[in-house]
Amino acid sequence: MSKKKISSPQKKTSKANVLQGTLEISRSGMGFVIVPGQETDILVKPNNFGKAFSGDLVQVHVDKPAGRGGKRDEGVIVKIIERKQTDFIGTLDINNNKIAFFVHGSDKGMPDFFIPMDKLNGAQNGDRVIARFVRWEKDDRKPQGEVVAVMNAKNEGDLAMKEILVDGNFPLQFTDDVMKAAAALEDRITREEERKRKDFRDILTFTIDPVDAKDFDDAISIRNLDNGNYEIGVHIADVSHFVTPGSILDKAAYERATSVYLPDRVNPMLPERISNELCSLRPNEDKYTFSAVFQISNKSEIKHKWIGRTIIHSNHRFTYEEVQQTIETKDGLHFKPILLLNNLAQHMRKERFKNGAINFSSQEVRFQLDEDGKPIGVMVKESFEAHQLIEEFMLLANRTVAEYVSKIKINKEAIPFPYRIHDEPNEEKLLPFVSFAKKFGYKFDLKDEKAVANSFNNLLKEVHGKPEQHVLEQLGIRTMAKAIYTSENIGHYGLGFEFYCHFTSPIRRYPDVMVHRVLQEIIDKNVKPDKKMEEKCKHSSDRERAAMEAERAGNKYKQVEFMKEYLGEDFDAVISGVSSFGFWAETVAHKCEGLVSIRDLSDFDDFLHNEADYSLIGSRTKTKFRMGDKIKIKVVAANLSKRQLDYHWVNENDGNTNKKSKPVNKKSAKKK
Repeated sequence: MSKKKISSPQKKTSKANVLQGTLEISRSGMGFVIVPGQETDILVKPNNFGKAFSGDLVQVHVDKPAGRGGKRDEGVIVKIIERKQTDFIGTLDINNNKIAFFVHGSDKGMPDFFIPMDKLNGAQNGDRVIARFVRWEKDDRKPQGEVVAVMNAKNEGDLAMKEILVDGNFPLQFTDDVMKAAAALEDRITREEERKRKDFRDILTFTIDPVDAKDFDDAISIRNLDNGNYEIGVHIADVSHFVTPGSILDKAAYERATSVYLPDRVNPMLPERISNELCSLRPNEDKYTFSAVFQISNKSEIKHKWIGRTIIHSNHRFTYEEVQQTIETKDGLHFKPILLLNNLAQHMRKERFKNGAINFSSQEVRFQLDEDGKPIGVMVKESFEAHQLIEEFMLLANRTVAEYVSKIKINKEAIPFPYRIHDEPNEEKLLPFVSFAKKFGYKFDLKDEKAVANSFNNLLKEVHGKPEQHVLEQLGIRTMAKAIYTSENIGHYGLGFEFYCHFTSPIRRYPDVMVHRVLQEIIDKNVKPDKKMEEKCKHSSDRERAAMEAERAGNKYKQVEFMKEYLGEDFDAVISGVSSFGFWAETVAHKCEGLVSIRDLSDFDDFLHNEADYSLIGSRTKTKFRMGDKIKIKVVAANLSKRQLDYHWVNENDGNTNKKSKPVNKKSAKKK
């Protein structure tokens, strides 16, 4: 399922008119090549795709430049640089002539595959299968593929989650060779490794995680020092000890680059033998770790830092709920060190926001599922001081590691390193938001980056509990750039850090593994600069984005599955987005979003889109639907295959409502 670098027959074209970009095929079947740095995409008609699939990195020849009417450039795909995806889900169709075709389930204009009868691997006519692209020769009418798996599923929801993962190019399982390699790993602590590591096994150490967590990748140790300071260790599972560069385990982890968290399952980056056993910092077990250790005063002043490989022994496994209760009651197991850590964390948090970090916080919604994965309730997870305790010490470790590496030079050159960067807000997005916030009485200082961050924090503080809170928080988040991995450091704007990386979750993120490897090379004074670091960073960012899209798709499916039980019923909702073709509304009780089409509003009035005001305004009645407004909606359609909810606006003046709410449970969430 890895990306393949391929070539295809090229047409004779002028190099001046050939550009490189990503082909995206819309639901209508029309294609658009997105070229980095170019504002307008290049239109490609279906008969000009060549042998490219949606998502492929391609070269496009612009043969019809845009005219004066402002139309798009039109082009023809002349070369495929890299395939985005090689595995696809669809239905097997074997006709009377014993010829098999694989019919895509995608609506992205994908051609059917021809599959030779000896490549069916036991699949039968009508089976839902995963087919792998093999080749597409010059004279072939259709690409050739092979069946790699029949999609066995216990129910429709299970099948949908598997399809989401395959569509995101995430393998559903590890190969036998990968599983054998994981099973063969040594699980005992060796004398040789003991000599290489600092021993923390006699120091109080514990983990704090969600109640249902199975992999514990970080632990905290704490002890008092004779000089009056505290020694606090942030200990991270040493995945790089087991997953070595170039190994079959490394290739499998890099291919995924991240774990994917769907509502009813985790698709892990590493086999459970590693993630849940060897590297999970389970209580009462000796474990290899990579650590950042700090001497800290009672005023949160960092007096000394140390980074290196260690051995720890976790004394206890806490849940967030247990730690939160200890913080609130000031009682419980190890309550004194927990209260001390919390006080230090809250002080660091306060200083971080004072120095330019932005205090965006959003509720995390999770579904309660029955034993078959069907949603039966909604949980709203919130961030409490117990989460902030872990978050602040993880941020401290990540920042410290990045600062340390940034100072190391080899032949006066910086070491290639996977920084986690976050650019400042784009002015084109920021200015409309500032103008919109001003309508509610909130002013922004645009003098410099720090002034903008302070303005955001002042707004978030002042808006809390007010009717406009939801809309301004959501729109504020949308002004922000997306954080990515890159070897070209520009700092992390949202956190207010000049240097930042991901060091604390190597079980579920590949960049953290890369960070550990670079650190060890520096410690060993044997740095081998990785010339492919930027390529690996881009791959990790791409996989992270694919995982986020899969997670959104999974959540949306469960929303539709959940609301399907409430067709015809009315709910309180908040307008969560506005466009020229309608508006989106999110139910207050369940946080489930659906579309109210402008067609369904036409009987009431003709509505026009006011982009600057994030609203639809009736031309006759002047009725306004603005983002953040509270309304009532009726659930009228729930399409699982399209993962789409359709709502109707309920005019409260007509007196015909059928309101019904479902209870919401509040739980806590782990944030890093």
